[in-house]
Amino acid sequence: MSIVVEHEKRRKQILKKALDVFMEEGYEDATYQKIADRCKITRTTLYLYFHNKQEIFNFSIKQFMAEVELDLLRAKEDTTLSIPSKIKKILFLILSQMEENRLLLSVILNYLLSKGVVGTGKVKNEDSPAGKRISRPQMLVRRRTIRLRHILSAMLIEGIKNGQLKKIDVGSINDLLYSLLEAAFFQLTVLKQETTPELKKAVELLADGISN
Repeated sequence: MSIVVEHEKRRKQILKKALDVFMEEGYEDATYQKIADRCKITRTTLYLYFHNKQEIFNFSIKQFMAEVELDLLRAKEDTTLSIPSKIKKILFLILSQMEENRLLLSVILNYLLSKGVVGTGKVKNEDSPAGKRISRPQMLVRRRTIRLRHILSAMLIEGIKNGQLKKIDVGSINDLLYSLLEAAFFQLTVLKQETTPELKKAVELLADGISN
């Protein structure tokens, strides 16, 4: 049992250091050897945990997004908060996470752009026309995006039912909330801003505007 725990602990340490390499070097220039060197281990030892750079990159994205989602679920289940307060807290959490990980977001964006947005991975995308295939990182981002929209929709519906929110069009408000996150992504990765205070203010105004 202790061997398994130690193995997972080392994997997390490797992922953390690998993220630093990806953020400093970019995906293309981050090599398997550079990651091994940053972790102060040999390539042979690194291979015991991850077979290649792509696998490390995929797990890095998965770990980051899983941590974000965990924070969101905790906020969603917080019984001390009203629905409007939960919406604010969740959006603020996401924006703060995006700000803190803006370099990683830039790496992900550059990676997807280098793959022409639709990559050459082996994961079939049922939503794409003609059965096009998407890269693993793109699939991870898409899945988490869908889960986030579901969480927001469920909260909006609950708020309308219990009278905490006005009778609004759930789909339209969900799209509006998500568009604010897209704007944050653009500002942080393309415009290279470090923070998004105006978007946090917009979230607050929107949440207050749909509250009863």
